[in-house]
Amino acid sequence: MSKTLIIAEKPSVATDLARVLGKELGKFTRDKSGAFYQNDRAIITSAVGHLLEQKKPMTEEGKSLPWKFDYLPVIPRKFELEPIKQSEDRLKKVLQLARSKDVTEIVNACDAGREGELIFHNLVRYGKWTKPTRRLWMQSMTDECHPQRMAWHAQRS
Repeated sequence: MSKTLIIAEKPSVATDLARVLGKELGKFTRDKSGAFYQNDRAIITSAVGHLLEQKKPMTEEGKSLPWKFDYLPVIPRKFELEPIKQSEDRLKKVLQLARSKDVTEIVNACDAGREGELIFHNLVRYGKWTKPTRRLWMQSMTDECHPQRMAWHAQRS
């Protein structure tokens, strides 16, 4: 059965989404690890803020550049990403869920500001996701928020 993976920016938002979307999609159960919620139609997980950062600039020999004005500006040929050590386990879980054969689309439910967009787009880039993605726009995160009022917009296919 195909499922939609919904990725929030913070665990508290994933919890709110499971509560609110459960009214429309059916009750969600929490995974034993606490990393995600799921039912027959969807999986809801979250980042814990940024999970990835830009790799530090290196010399041609692969050594770290010292932070001195003599070496600036440093403009790498390619801006690469690497996991943030403190959140590497969460990154692995999000990537595992996204690669699941059951997941047929991924929904960006991160905050709509620059940071939320960056968190999601870095995940897409690092994970090399090719599954269709959509954007969830929410006006409210209260219990009175009706799932029908949430807009799911296609970003790309």
